[in-house]
Amino acid sequence: MNKNSKRREALLYHAKPTPGKIQVVPTKKYATQRDLSLAYSPGVAEPCLEIAKDINNVYKYTAKGNLVAVITNGTAVLGLGDIGPEASKPVMEGKALLFKIFADIDVFDIEIGTKDIEEFIATVKNIAPTFGGINLEDIKAPESFEIERRLVAELNIPVMHDDQHGTAIISSAALLNALELANKKAENVKLVVSGAGSAALACANLYVLLGVKLENIVMFDSHGVLSDGREDLSDLQKKYCRGKKGLSLNDALVNADVFLGLSAGNILTSEMLLGMAKNPIVFAMANPIPEIDYDVAIATRKDIIMATGRSDHPNQVNNVLGFPYIFRGALDVRATKINEAMKMAAVRALAALAKEPVPEQVNIAYGETRLNFGRDYIIPKPFDPRLITVVAPAVARAAMESGVALNPITDWEKYEEELLERLGSDNKMVRLLTNRAKTEPKRVVFAEADHLDVLKAAQIAYEEGIAHPILLGNKELILELKEELGFDADVPIIDPKTEEEKERRLKYGEIYWKSRQRRGISQLDAQRWMRERNYFAAMMVNEGDADAMVSGYSRSYPTTVKPLMQLIGRAPGITLIATTNMMMTNRGPMFLSDTAINPNPTADELAKIALMTAKTVRMFGMEPVIAMVSFSNFGSSAHESATKVREAVAYLHKYYPDLIVDGEIQTDFALNAEMLKNKFPFSKLAGKKVNTLIFPNLEAANINYKLLKELYKVDSVGPIMLGMEKPVHIFQLGASVEEMVNMVAVAVVDAQEKDKRKVTSTK
Repeated sequence: MNKNSKRREALLYHAKPTPGKIQVVPTKKYATQRDLSLAYSPGVAEPCLEIAKDINNVYKYTAKGNLVAVITNGTAVLGLGDIGPEASKPVMEGKALLFKIFADIDVFDIEIGTKDIEEFIATVKNIAPTFGGINLEDIKAPESFEIERRLVAELNIPVMHDDQHGTAIISSAALLNALELANKKAENVKLVVSGAGSAALACANLYVLLGVKLENIVMFDSHGVLSDGREDLSDLQKKYCRGKKGLSLNDALVNADVFLGLSAGNILTSEMLLGMAKNPIVFAMANPIPEIDYDVAIATRKDIIMATGRSDHPNQVNNVLGFPYIFRGALDVRATKINEAMKMAAVRALAALAKEPVPEQVNIAYGETRLNFGRDYIIPKPFDPRLITVVAPAVARAAMESGVALNPITDWEKYEEELLERLGSDNKMVRLLTNRAKTEPKRVVFAEADHLDVLKAAQIAYEEGIAHPILLGNKELILELKEELGFDADVPIIDPKTEEEKERRLKYGEIYWKSRQRRGISQLDAQRWMRERNYFAAMMVNEGDADAMVSGYSRSYPTTVKPLMQLIGRAPGITLIATTNMMMTNRGPMFLSDTAINPNPTADELAKIALMTAKTVRMFGMEPVIAMVSFSNFGSSAHESATKVREAVAYLHKYYPDLIVDGEIQTDFALNAEMLKNKFPFSKLAGKKVNTLIFPNLEAANINYKLLKELYKVDSVGPIMLGMEKPVHIFQLGASVEEMVNMVAVAVVDAQEKDKRKVTSTK
């Protein structure tokens, strides 16, 4: 994508369909006059009076306890500098988004129109009663130091400047583990720091708390080494005036154990790296270009332990590993501040988590066979679902132990369950899915690439590194649309009807005819069908000219699926094709089957659909918990529709006893764990969170998934084809660009899985 197209896409993202990235939604009923009289006058007077009696009741009756303010004056915004409060708002909304999706914390972003320290502090103090915590963001140093210091001292709610402490906390966890791997002790290492801004100073301060000696730290800024006699330094910087005047970065790095870079790209050379001590630890965190290129660094020193700020290299120091969970823990115990004990608890929790066995879901997301603690894995991955249940409780405990918690937690098991419930309200599974696809992109045929939205999906898949698109359709039209979209990548464009594709068309037709000649297909018909894009695309996948295909945007499902069934067919040992939809619900991903193929499956077919769906659920890194749903509960009806579900469950219980599946059961009982446990404690689903629903017929499944999608705006990935020999997947008619991109990721992951099985079967 060219620069103008990227700019346009970014602007459209923020402007449409609703300006901005966050909104306020009601949490209480408001349908009736009675509801409104409770929400506002006269009923609202009662909680007001209770809060007036005891100010702590504000946490009981309002949203304060889960509300954080992200506050800036826009003086140091990302790499954009002093752009003002209004221009900083998109960044603050982005931070709000991260708080919500990673820790379920609500946020108001506040942009303050002053550069005066006293005015800024006074403004924050005056609005502080609204909030449970305050995250300071993108405020220029050295003013940011004084602002944070004063607000921490003068307010009774958690305050943290994430630009300083976020990087410090994450990199400190990385340092702890890197020192262990390098067999070095903090008190003995020589540390060279490039950068003397707020983040670098906060890192150095925390490293000192970890045991690094002040006299062993040499710090540089853009004017050179921090040394005695320099009059351009703040009081906080003067603490690190330990270098000799005129000392160069090159000389300082001789026999240094640790390099911390929070400065500018490409300032650390291979020669400097070679001069460092054995097992050098290099944190090159300038973004987007680190102080030394990762590939150059690891080629220069095989014994290096390296971290960067980039997601495309191991050991990304990403603030999202910290701030959502630090505030989560602080809010949940009503901490009056975020102190050093709480920060250090986060550091040690993150460091310890990196040594624990990694969930398969995380391995899958990052395309790893098995992530293990070592040089390439010294801090957890941002998509690790355990972060909220490890870091937040550690911070909460530290707040309690250090005496700043006003609402101590007593039931830690219940607290962990509550934290896990908070994870169900976002689209982490889609991020995991696309992340996994990126680890090994495949060649995907877009059979309808001469439609603007399909081409846009192909463009995103290409630019995000999800897939290598092959575009099928009218070449002239595709080229026009590519120019309109700014899609200037050189990707294959194929028009099956053209003369230049005649040879391949005849070849494919011959192969198709030989496979179907005893099923009423003539040689001429076979060749003619190859002019049709879905047949041609399917043959590309069959013959290894592509790895996967997607189609269906402009044609009905039956029309699109027919050539795939004829040309691709079922996988070995599979007697039934089915589909499932992954729905991104508030309770987490839910798989619904069969949503598109089998009108009225038998008991045997229902069992097969359940098994294929379970396999797909595992492909996404989840353990299937399957409810076989009906209008009946465990034999309450003798109707054939309920009976076949019961028979399918009996078969699965007998031959697949380890599979968590039960039924027949009504949907409300399946989804209400408490109700299910009380009424049917014998069920294999009792005490479990159901994530898969198998419906008794196509009608029920299709109606339910479309009802969820349209009525509640639940994102859907699918229908995902189950049981096909090759990775071929079908869009819903008129699917959105986002839905198509998600399906492309599914097709890529499906191709990855089929490749793995192929390799395994040949061993």
